[in-house]
Amino acid sequence: MKIEALNCPNCGAGALSNSTLCDFCHSRLKTIGCPACFGLMFVGSKHCSHCGAETVPVVVAPEKNRGECPRCKTGFNQLQIQEISLLECQKCGGFWSDPETFENICAEQENQASVLFFVASKEPNEQSIPINYVPCPDCKQLMNRNNFARSSGVILDICKEHGVWFDSEELPKIIDFIRQGGLERARRNEKHRLQEQKLDLEVQKRKTHLEDRRFQQSNIVWDEPYSLSIRGFVKLLFD
Repeated sequence: MKIEALNCPNCGAGALSNSTLCDFCHSRLKTIGCPACFGLMFVGSKHCSHCGAETVPVVVAPEKNRGECPRCKTGFNQLQIQEISLLECQKCGGFWSDPETFENICAEQENQASVLFFVASKEPNEQSIPINYVPCPDCKQLMNRNNFARSSGVILDICKEHGVWFDSEELPKIIDFIRQGGLERARRNEKHRLQEQKLDLEVQKRKTHLEDRRFQQSNIVWDEPYSLSIRGFVKLLFD
């Protein structure tokens, strides 16, 4: 990581970006990326020293009408991080997102940076998370557990109708995976898989008279298979 000269958000004294404590006021220091230019800044800074952008405003309010955390049965806080709206467990720090919001996070770098900025400003949750199936906060049915994009290594709890649950460390891991190109690679692999599957079906169709009917009944839509967008790929999780 590139080391930069920054200023302590508490006293304004100079400090290196790899410092963990201010030499003058002894405040704890932690670097995060600016949501506008992605330059380094300290948590607690009001403006980015690189581009002057203000830090991400977050509105937090108790939410009494959206169920409870599927892990610890605690009520949610409603978070508004710029255009991203999430529900956060007040105890374990997990997040609940509807499908559209999750698509917006996956597709937009600005949204990813804003969410990372907020998560980085929080104290890490040290509560151990049990590995088991949990109910959807909305419909109370047990959710499916899926390896996001089939290659991220992050197992998400998904209700196909209502949304996705992130344990406290999972959302930043998903965003890191996306920003490192993992989702784009997975999308290309999915397009290639769909292409091969289409070719296999066409070969089978030529071999038998019945294959034409089977092909028409396939659940896969083959129109423009190469135009699968990031949003379209994420929607496959909920199909």
